[in-house]
Amino acid sequence: MTTAPITPPPPQFAGKVALVAGASRGIGAVTAQTFARAGATVVLAARDQQALEQVAEGIRREGGQALVVPTDIGDTASVERLVGRAVDSFGRLDAAFNNATDGPMPAPLANIDPDEFDQGIRTNIRGTFLGMKYEIQAMLRSGGGAIVNMASLAGLQGVANLAAYSAGKAGIIALTKVAALDYADQGIRVNVVAPGPILTYHLEAAGPEAQRQAGLSTPMRRVGQAEEVAATVLWLCSDQSSFITGSVLPIDGGQSAGLKPQQKMYRQGQAMEPAKP
Repeated sequence: MTTAPITPPPPQFAGKVALVAGASRGIGAVTAQTFARAGATVVLAARDQQALEQVAEGIRREGGQALVVPTDIGDTASVERLVGRAVDSFGRLDAAFNNATDGPMPAPLANIDPDEFDQGIRTNIRGTFLGMKYEIQAMLRSGGGAIVNMASLAGLQGVANLAAYSAGKAGIIALTKVAALDYADQGIRVNVVAPGPILTYHLEAAGPEAQRQAGLSTPMRRVGQAEEVAATVLWLCSDQSSFITGSVLPIDGGQSAGLKPQQKMYRQGQAMEPAKP
């Protein structure tokens, strides 16, 4: 007796088109690669064309399809052109990850240059607004879709020295909720991820001690990986999360849950022994 060979299921995003803004490196690049491995045709956007081409070449070497569109995410015409290129090239848009970010270096609020503050707001809030504006129009024509925006744990709670970044990420969370409500009954879902410390090029460049301290700041006592964020983005864009919209999903090792002291807590009325060296 012979049995028919088992045919593996098609990739989860086969036949779908996914746009990733801020795809030149880090979480954006890893997410674009993950979309491609799941079967999606990927549209890559960022200002750095050379870096985008390197990401696209890696996708093509693995048999995927990628289109590079250099984009200034804060410029209306540039973002409209980006989405137009995606639809003109592939006929549809099914998923989008708005991941681009920018802003000043960490500093106390009164030391931040106003122009650098404006740049952070332009990229984070205006850039996310423009991305959704044109992505939603394309998705309505395609019959629906899913958008994930990139915020941060810093958008849920204040972080010292990150005034522009925290304000920008909080604005992204608010925009996401409004867009989710506006289009909840039109086949478009909009959610936001809010990572804590993730091992990307910034934390890698900061060195082992910075990475150790970042890990200790989480209840899990480790930093996250870009692949963990990418997997979450793909899940939120998939049919497996079809009843989820307007959500804020922390990817933070438990940081947003509350405090987990590294040492034993004191007991009322009892002296606490000093920590062992």
